[in-house]
Amino acid sequence: MARKKKIPGVDPAYLEKQKALLLRKNRQVLYFNDSEMAAIDEYCSRFKVHAKGVLFREAIMSKILTELEENHPTLF
Repeated sequence: MARKKKIPGVDPAYLEKQKALLLRKNRQVLYFNDSEMAAIDEYCSRFKVHAKGVLFREAIMSKILTELEENHPTLF
C-alpha cells in the first residue's frame, strides 16, 4: 500500500481545500460526426493518446485561455 507523501511546511487542511477546488463537478456532452470522430481516433492512435477526455479538456481550455488572454479588456 502506497503512503501519502508529506510535504514539509504545508498545512494538510490547505492541501485538502485545494484538492476540493480542483474537483470536476460540471458535465458537458460533445457530439462528433463520423469524419470528426475518425480524425480524433487517427490522432489518438498516431500519438498514443489513451484518455480522450484529457485531450478534449486540454484542447478546449488552451483555446479558451488563449482567446481570453488576447482579448482582455482595455481602458481605451
